[in-house]
Amino acid sequence: MSDTLTTKTPAAATEDQSARAVLPACDVYEDESGITLLADLPGVPRDRLELKVEGDALTIEGSVQPQTPENLEAVYAELRVPRFRRSFTLSRELDSARIDASLKDGVLTLRIPKQAHAQPRRITVNVG
Repeated sequence: MSDTLTTKTPAAATEDQSARAVLPACDVYEDESGITLLADLPGVPRDRLELKVEGDALTIEGSVQPQTPENLEAVYAELRVPRFRRSFTLSRELDSARIDASLKDGVLTLRIPKQAHAQPRRITVNVG
């Protein structure tokens, strides 16, 4: 993984099963202008997805909305509805104020551009 983004170690799981979260699988790609992060969040609707940047920490949280038939209550259920959570530490060369996010087919795509001073620039050489 590049120096621009590092995974934070998850906090210890609490005794309460409902507080546990699944780490979504993520891919990170870097080019000269920034990074692209892809996170698998199957079944998470837009309204149950939260992205936060606090200082240099980027946090992705989301939960699946349970599908239960109307007017029925589960007496016994083996299916656990997952809650996803993952945190990353952003380097100072990334511009967290300009993050672009989209969610399609259970995949969250984040585009995080580099700060202007961290991007390579071409210098024109004049002749004469």
